Amino acid sequence: MSSRIPPVLRPEHPASRPLSRLVDEFDLDLRGSADGVEITGITLSSTEVRPGDLYVGLRGAKAHGASYATDAAAAGAVAIVTDEEGAELSADAGLPTIVVENPREALGELSNWVYRTREDSPLIFGTTGTNGKTSTSYILEGILKQLGLVTGLSSTAERHIGDLTVVSRLTTPEASEMHALLARMREAGVRAVALEVSAQALTWNRVDGIVFDVVAFTNLSHDHLDDYADMEEYFRAKLPLFDPDRAKRGVVSLDTAWGARVVEESRIPVTTISALPEVDAEWRVEIIEESAERTGFRLTGPEGRTLETSVPLIGWHMAANAGLAIVMLVEAGFELEAIGQALDADGGIRAYLPGRTERVSGDRGPSVYVDFGHSPDAFENTLAAVRKFTTGRTIMVFGADGDRDATKRHEMGRVAAEGSDILVITDHHPRFEDPTSIRATLLEGAALAEHQPEQTLEVSPPEAAIRAAVNLAEEGDSILWAGPGHQDYRDIRGVRTEYSARDEARAALREAGWE
Repeated sequence: MSSRIPPVLRPEHPASRPLSRLVDEFDLDLRGSADGVEITGITLSSTEVRPGDLYVGLRGAKAHGASYATDAAAAGAVAIVTDEEGAELSADAGLPTIVVENPREALGELSNWVYRTREDSPLIFGTTGTNGKTSTSYILEGILKQLGLVTGLSSTAERHIGDLTVVSRLTTPEASEMHALLARMREAGVRAVALEVSAQALTWNRVDGIVFDVVAFTNLSHDHLDDYADMEEYFRAKLPLFDPDRAKRGVVSLDTAWGARVVEESRIPVTTISALPEVDAEWRVEIIEESAERTGFRLTGPEGRTLETSVPLIGWHMAANAGLAIVMLVEAGFELEAIGQALDADGGIRAYLPGRTERVSGDRGPSVYVDFGHSPDAFENTLAAVRKFTTGRTIMVFGADGDRDATKRHEMGRVAAEGSDILVITDHHPRFEDPTSIRATLLEGAALAEHQPEQTLEVSPPEAAIRAAVNLAEEGDSILWAGPGHQDYRDIRGVRTEYSARDEARAALREAGWE
């Protein structure tokens, strides 16, 4: 395994469970004997098998996981779950084999059974939407800590178990990893968990077997149309989170029109929230103060309940995310007054969001922000927030992911050009695409903007692009480097190369003579 791939977090003291009991409880088709077989874990990766694991062989894009059953057995797997095709492929492994019609659909409930994740479960919060999932999750975790709870987090950026932090692999891990993570959290005394839930997580059964106490919808905008045929299909992929077998209650932002659709089609009780004055919602977020360090807001709800606080981030959209997080807590049973008292005692919400409009510059020279935004809507909101606190020019540096949704690239380029005074188009993760072609498409999009920047540059690689931006910048200017955010690598032809936008930006500032 590459050293760039983060580890899977599992319980340190797993309890064994008899295979025979699993077969009986789920009425499964077992080929072979379960006598004396004890299970302590579950995985669908043959390279991550540990002794005592139940190995799940899925059909993949290039090969069937059951083809690696012999390797899994050699690593200590004690049984296999697969389909009929996989049962034939895994026959030489000599392990008892459970045959199911769709192993992926079974993975969540099997993982829940192996790790007993619904027993003595912490409060579980789930957030879905195009933008704001990570921010809402970190803000939610921050407030929970201020309320005195030991917390867990699973986000695009990181996994947290109390004070332990590891870098994430996927926005939402596979079901076997997710249940292992929840079991490890329970072992560590975690009492509340904030989870990001992507559309792909729902499509690919990654949160199966979990019942959320409260779920939230942030917004929907153009993204992931490489995975979904159109926006309607993308929306439909998120909607199952609001089914009663997945969640108890929901909070829905009406800041995009898709929110009203969620309310209309939700099958669980939901409450609504909006930061837009023209929208009628049960909870309202009103901006009352803005600075380059914090955004103050007032949250008003039913029966005149009110809370005033601030979030250590810039932009109305971040206050909207914070309001959403607070209402999720209220829906989970926390008193609004108690939340307000905890936040007042700390001077507002305490939350650090890695790579989300993160200022990486010093007190002198241009302000440099690194951001994970990679959609037109994210660009628009973040550029507007940065411009509000910029006395000089706004400079934007960005690229686009290769082998990902190419349909949004023209709009990314157009929005970036509209919102910046100087635009620097560069590379991000080209993967197996030609980076020159990606940049050309972004430049075509930039040319569509009604407002054209003073300068538009094409600079590759990104190490040179940030230096070009810094060399053009003066005191009072701001540079927004969108795309890399918290990530510590670049993906070039399938190889993860060590790389940090934060470090590169700071190095560029030092080289230009700014502290």
